[in-house]
Order: sequence, then C-alpha cells, then structure tokens
Amino acid sequence: MKHALLSLVFALFSMSTAVMADELPTYKLLMKDGRIQPETLEVPANTRFRLEVKNDGPGAAEFESLELKKELVLAQGVTRTLVFFPMKPGSYKFFDDFHPETGHGQIVAK
Repeated sequence: MKHALLSLVFALFSMSTAVMADELPTYKLLMKDGRIQPETLEVPANTRFRLEVKNDGPGAAEFESLELKKELVLAQGVTRTLVFFPMKPGSYKFFDDFHPETGHGQIVAK
C-alpha cells in the first residue's frame, strides 16, 4: 500500500513538472553559415523561458554567453534547448565561439 501511494505521488509530480515545462515560453534561434538569426531576441523580463537553438551548419556551432553563464555546443543538424531563469530588464550579449567574427547577438529582456 505504501509503495503504491509513493508511486502515485511520484507519477503526479512528474506529470505536473512536465506540464510546467511545456508552459514555458519558447524562443527559437538559428545558427547557420556562421551567423545567428535573429541577432536580437526579445523576451519578457522576470519570466523563465526556453531557448531552442538549431545549428543548420555547415560544421559545429556554439551558443555562448559570458554574462548569462550559458554555453551550448551543437553539431551540424542538431537542435537543443536551454532554460533561462527570469532576467532583469536589459541587454545580454551572446556569440558563436566557432564564428566570432560574424556570429553574435543579444537577448533583450523587456
């Protein structure tokens, strides 16, 4: 009986966590040919959100932000996500470490 109750509680918790994750606003970023699209991404301030990053290649790409302490390396054709905690209003720079001359952008929290 105790085991069944624990299993039920765990299942309900897992479902609620999945629903909460699905409710996060999601923004998309494309890395292609050493460039990032869009270069400026506007998000609501003080709100958690998910960033979906896709590398259309050619070659590897790396989303990196020193200010936000985020880093994500992607092989060609790979899509991955990052979750950001609520950000204060402002502008936060990011770049593609494999293409530092052309691959840069910013997240603007308003």
